[in-house]
Amino acid sequence: MGQRLRALTGSAVGPFVSVLVAFIGLLVIIFFIGRILPIDPVLSIVGDQADASTYEQVAREMGLDKSLLQQFLIYVSDALHGNFGQARLTGNLVWSDIRAVFPATIELATCAIVIGALIGIPFGVIAAVNRGKTLDHVLRIVMLMGHSAPIFWLGLMGLLVFYAALHWVGGSGQLSLYNMDIVPRVTGFITIDALLSGDTDVFWDAINHLVLPASILGYSSTAFIGRMTRSFMLDQLTQEYITAARVKGLSRRQVIWGHAFRNIRVQLLTVLALAYGGLLEGTVLVESVFSWPGLGQYFTNALLIGDMNAVMAATLLMGSIFLGLNLLSDILYRVLDPRTR
Repeated sequence: MGQRLRALTGSAVGPFVSVLVAFIGLLVIIFFIGRILPIDPVLSIVGDQADASTYEQVAREMGLDKSLLQQFLIYVSDALHGNFGQARLTGNLVWSDIRAVFPATIELATCAIVIGALIGIPFGVIAAVNRGKTLDHVLRIVMLMGHSAPIFWLGLMGLLVFYAALHWVGGSGQLSLYNMDIVPRVTGFITIDALLSGDTDVFWDAINHLVLPASILGYSSTAFIGRMTRSFMLDQLTQEYITAARVKGLSRRQVIWGHAFRNIRVQLLTVLALAYGGLLEGTVLVESVFSWPGLGQYFTNALLIGDMNAVMAATLLMGSIFLGLNLLSDILYRVLDPRTR
């Protein structure tokens, strides 16, 4: 037992070091992008009508009179302590704003990854089993359309068809206007908060508004999940143990789901983690189209007015989450599959 624990710990050190190096690189890139963009952070605060003395005073307060290395070290220290400054967009602390809007993005991306997995995994398995047949080609085209079509166009078409024409789903935002600010925010997740307060009307209204953006975002991840599932299954279906299982007289269902699919579940963990990270980063357009009050919309609005404190903090958070998901999937892969240790 102790030897196994040491093996697992040792195997996790490599991925952790890689993620740590990547995180340092992420900090460097975000810092220098914030410095080379043609946006003056001082002017964004004092305005272009401020005199020279005011400009210089604010620049000193922001530490911009120091060397680039000193500025970077200060930025790293502040970032590690969660101090990203004040948001020009709202006047609040940036971290306070992010804590308020990020649950909406997690809620949307989590529903989207569930939808993407429920569609993509079965499609990938069925396509692999029917390789080269008409069904395989049809499923691959359906999945490819989700990957190829611009997501903002899918969002607009979804609103036009399912909201404006058919009235099957809610419109933009998380809730209808008459349900706004009724449920107290406890967790930040509107569906969970509605259930905690016992308000089923608000809960179903939230679901009604969530289903369309989550479905469109989930459909965009279906191609990646389905394509990888199909590739993994094709590799397993050519293995000798599959032939042996068929010779033993096992049913088609047992061979496919009990043997082949069982052996790709660990690989799918990595795929789903990558897809989930991509959804968290890729909600910007969907949130803009649906006026979803999440991190993506916050990032877009901050970028439009040159609020670099908010932009850099949101970018760092999304990049850190992606790195964390990669580390988690790598560790789970090593834990669940002894061959990778």
